[in-house]
Amino acid sequence: MGILTGKTAVITGSTRGLGLAIARAYTREGAAVVISSRSAETVDRAVARLRAETRRVTGLPCDVGDMEQVQALAAHAEETFGGFDIWVNNAGVAAPYGPTAHIPPEGFLRVYRTNILGVYHGSVVAMRRFLAQGHGKLINVLGRGARRPVPMQNAYAASKAWVRSFTLALAREYRESGVGIYAFSPGLMDTDLLRRVEAIAGYEGGLRPLKTVMRLWANPPEVPARKAVWLASDATDGRTGLEVRILGPAGMARGVVRDLLRRLLRRPAPSFDLEITTIPPAIPEIGRPG
Repeated sequence: MGILTGKTAVITGSTRGLGLAIARAYTREGAAVVISSRSAETVDRAVARLRAETRRVTGLPCDVGDMEQVQALAAHAEETFGGFDIWVNNAGVAAPYGPTAHIPPEGFLRVYRTNILGVYHGSVVAMRRFLAQGHGKLINVLGRGARRPVPMQNAYAASKAWVRSFTLALAREYRESGVGIYAFSPGLMDTDLLRRVEAIAGYEGGLRPLKTVMRLWANPPEVPARKAVWLASDATDGRTGLEVRILGPAGMARGVVRDLLRRLLRRPAPSFDLEITTIPPAIPEIGRPG
């Protein structure tokens, strides 16, 4: 028996990357899982992959920026498995790389709708059930920018700062409720979100260091998924308000040491190919780098 046997988890943004890795890690520990994304096709495909390992998985298309769709996702979990004990707000998107005023407004609004409204909607829907039943685990996923500003990635970074503040305040508000509320920073991961990026025309050069950063510090999503299992388990009972970070100073130092050893042993560097899509700027090309 796994440490999550008998529990049901709802995970948003879980048809690929970290979300799918968490779903797989949870099922391997005995949990029933409800996965979601905006696309019905990707949901069906991910459910089929997971059902090769377990039958206790279902999915539903869900745009987390729409409260009614998030409520429908919760209702689907209740109808299929009788309720849920774990809710992971993982769905997230990024705006094009570049200075804020140059980014088309729809890029910022898309981040706001998914990363901020999505976390708010998921948290409220999950908390209402958890408070009624007197237990549950709410895990909100952070990202770069949660603790400090990140120029050229202002939309994503600011959204994650909001998620961190919102989550830790929520934990204080409900500290005596029996519900565990956690802020989870999975660190740098080798996923499509990192490999396939958009950049404002003329600013693509700022992404060149990303290959080196990925080589030093990017983990496969299965690494933080293991910590997400721990957060959802009984090990964190009574420890609400935790902020868990996968990549801290020690991890960064280990990445540098690994790369130095690789160079000393003359081993080839891992390949990290980037797919950069160029986006026209939203304003005239004033102040553009020469």
